[in-house]
Amino acid sequence: MNTKESINNFNPNDIGSADNNIFGLPFTPANASLVIIPVPWEVTVSYTAGTAKGPEAIYEASYQVDLYDPFIQDAWKLGISMLPVNKEIKTMNNKLRKKAEKYIELYAGGKTAKKNGEMKSIKKEIDTACHEMNAEIKKQAIKQMNKGKIVALLGGDHSAPLGLMQALASKHESFGILQIDAHADLRDAYEGFEFSHASIMFNALKIPQVSKLVQVGIRDYCEDEKNVIDSSDRIQTFFDSDIKKQQFDGKTWKDICDQIISTLPYKIYLSIDIDGLDPKLCPNTGTPVPGGFEFEQIIYLIQKILESKKQLIGFDINEVAPGKDEWDANVAARLLYKVANMCLISNGILVK
Repeated sequence: MNTKESINNFNPNDIGSADNNIFGLPFTPANASLVIIPVPWEVTVSYTAGTAKGPEAIYEASYQVDLYDPFIQDAWKLGISMLPVNKEIKTMNNKLRKKAEKYIELYAGGKTAKKNGEMKSIKKEIDTACHEMNAEIKKQAIKQMNKGKIVALLGGDHSAPLGLMQALASKHESFGILQIDAHADLRDAYEGFEFSHASIMFNALKIPQVSKLVQVGIRDYCEDEKNVIDSSDRIQTFFDSDIKKQQFDGKTWKDICDQIISTLPYKIYLSIDIDGLDPKLCPNTGTPVPGGFEFEQIIYLIQKILESKKQLIGFDINEVAPGKDEWDANVAARLLYKVANMCLISNGILVK
């Protein structure tokens, strides 16, 4: 059955069919407009594990998402699909996560890789594997981009999208990153790991094509990270406490969104750590922090970006750790669907 026949025979009001791809949609990576790369990776997680299970949990929860989008007529026809989980990355993650736990245990006990042979060996192995993982994601992303696809990524921990950012840098001369997050992620090789999830934006800023990093909702950070923010013209941070104070003083979310958007360049890569939301929406994420945003606040911000005529060139969603129920994955699946639709519209993709 060709794409047109699949769409004509698809009932968006029916239950999601597992015979189809993510959200039960009748698209494959070959005929979709937006392709999602799942990355089951959490090797350097420093607190609670579980995010490596995020992509598959979100995929399963996606079948429960109603496909009607009140902001985009026939949004389901835009064409979203997800690649299969890379089994080699998943296997490597499981192997190295155990070694990382041993390393972190020794690190917490006051030992360092400089003086401890076992830690030095583990660190080298993990840094090498993370580099290889990033290279593989970059390769996959470029392959999809060369086919004319918009590319998104589902982590895993927040170290996962570096390869996608590097791939976008090979296609765009300049772009900004809009980071929705509880954490600044500007640590230099946190706990000694070069590609730590707490170092993703520190590493992203090494990409010359990244002209601006705009951080929104930050509420958990160290003094070194604050110094990085204060000393860099490329970084604009909207701290959660400052946003809340403005709201308490009577400023509207619309005005704050306009302020955020005014700091962004034309081309924007959106990076969402699920802990940027209020933790009631993501209680099982690895490092939950009090504060954060309501679901609709983030959707509103992205809608305002579309209204500004700026372009979303790609996005990621990370740090979703499924608990005993499907709550976190359900929230993330709904966020994924709405953001994917808006990203497609932003790139001029029309309903098929």
